Amino acid sequence: MLDLYFWPTDNGYKGRHMVEETELEHTIKPVNLREREQFEPEFLKISPHHKIPAIIDHDGPGGETVTLCESGAILKYLAEKAVPQLYPEDPVSRLKVDQWLFWGSATFTTLAQQFGHFTHRSPEKVPAAQKHYDGVLRDMLGTMDRQLAVNDYLAGGYSIADISCYPDVHLHGVSDIGLEEYPNVRRWHDSITARPAVERAWGPY
Repeated sequence: MLDLYFWPTDNGYKGRHMVEETELEHTIKPVNLREREQFEPEFLKISPHHKIPAIIDHDGPGGETVTLCESGAILKYLAEKAVPQLYPEDPVSRLKVDQWLFWGSATFTTLAQQFGHFTHRSPEKVPAAQKHYDGVLRDMLGTMDRQLAVNDYLAGGYSIADISCYPDVHLHGVSDIGLEEYPNVRRWHDSITARPAVERAWGPY
């Protein structure tokens, strides 16, 4: 049994998407970021840096209960636990997945969040910042499009690297930028959107 601490953000959806791919029994525990519930002492015991997603696995290694935060770490852990095809054992294939997983977690999501902040959430409009992050997001979509021109998915086969990158494309690439100039990203996005696990992950909670 897993407890998934979740809120509907790009990182939150990474965790929920992955849990749905595993088909493991789980309970969703909403953490209302607007109400600053991420700073409550009980949650900080699970996620010391007050970020979602986070999980408690009551059937962890050796039957121990384990807690885990950071979306990339959660994706790797759950893939190894339940769906190893999403994180291949072959060292070369795994390195390719790691490369795009870390790009998604450290670069793409971080900069896409800045795009979202200055485009939608900032109380003060800063045109220079909006223009800058619009260009940054377009550049990253271009990077993905070139990779997907020669691969069905970012690391070859469908993997946790795709799960890491999908939410920001879905939240910002589709509605804010548009994918007309990125046909390979569009094809990739639509193929992931059609997965039953994604339909469940983006549904009610």
